[in-house]
Amino acid sequence: MQDLSPPLQALTHLFEQHAHAEQARQMRAYLKDKFDMYGIKTPLRRQLSKEFIQLWRKANERIPTSLLLQLWAMPQREYQYVALDLLDKYKRSSRPEDLQLFETLILDKSWWDTVDALASHQVGWLFLRHGELIDAATAKWMDSGNMWLQRTCLLYQLGYKNQTNWPRLQSYILTLASSREFFLRKAIGWALRQYAKTDPEAVKAFVHTHSHSLAPLSIREALKGLKA
Repeated sequence: MQDLSPPLQALTHLFEQHAHAEQARQMRAYLKDKFDMYGIKTPLRRQLSKEFIQLWRKANERIPTSLLLQLWAMPQREYQYVALDLLDKYKRSSRPEDLQLFETLILDKSWWDTVDALASHQVGWLFLRHGELIDAATAKWMDSGNMWLQRTCLLYQLGYKNQTNWPRLQSYILTLASSREFFLRKAIGWALRQYAKTDPEAVKAFVHTHSHSLAPLSIREALKGLKA
């Protein structure tokens, strides 16, 4: 059992008070029973953790890495969500050296719920501000054989809109198009669908040109909402 700081003890007490067994069962099932849960839904969790997050924001210009790692090590998934909420609050203070922390969190307790948030929020924001990090980091991740790091490459530009590096995204997609991993095929379609909101003709042309390489799932996801 970890030695918890008084603020984290207080948060744990609140979470335990508001635990909901049936909701926990449903939430565990949604995440394929990979994690323990208190059964606290997002609006209530954010309400319960508001004071905890504000306390750290008042006391620190940057979120302590030790706190994030402690939250990540806690057994219930709600603590990882609190860590993500903290990271969002501190997003503008992220620095290049934080990339290693983000990679550590992506690789620990990996599942789409945390990986996608880290990719599109933390990694995406950091890469947008420090573009010099992108080539080395994504080359390493693409070559890693780890689908969560590869999924991060596909998704970090989700919020970029007209700042999306389209040639780079195409390169990631074509490199991973032959993968049989559901989470990569789904992410390819999601990334294309998101960019289609900025340049639908480019996405339609890409899908048409590479229809023989892309999985049917990726194509369906990419073309959702697009007129033929």
